[in-house]
Amino acid sequence: MLTRPLYRAIAEKLQAIENCRKSGNTDWESRHGDAIEEIVKAHMPSGSGFDNGTTLDMTASTPDKLVFQTAFHHMHESGMYDGWTDHSVTIKASLAGGFDMRIGGRDRNDIKGYIAECFSQALEIPV
Repeated sequence: MLTRPLYRAIAEKLQAIENCRKSGNTDWESRHGDAIEEIVKAHMPSGSGFDNGTTLDMTASTPDKLVFQTAFHHMHESGMYDGWTDHSVTIKASLAGGFDMRIGGRDRNDIKGYIAECFSQALEIPV
């Protein structure tokens, strides 16, 4: 079986969904959508601050752009939770190789750097 980075596997499934819509193949469109949900649930950040997990925004995503939604549960110095920040993470293909990432939302406690690190690692997992 051919392995490729996770971000590419998701993009390929999104392309397959577009092809199914054009041909009216609703059965396989649904199967590809379910496969994306399984891949995201299994590999994208969840827990360790990403307590609500990560989802792919299927409406905003295309084979050339992946849009993830997540939130981070922050702690203060005493180790108690003290609030959430919501984030959208947009991945676009890079001609130089790989992908470019943009993280939306508030950068409370410089969390965007940590989010970028977690998402970069997850998106490069071979599947």
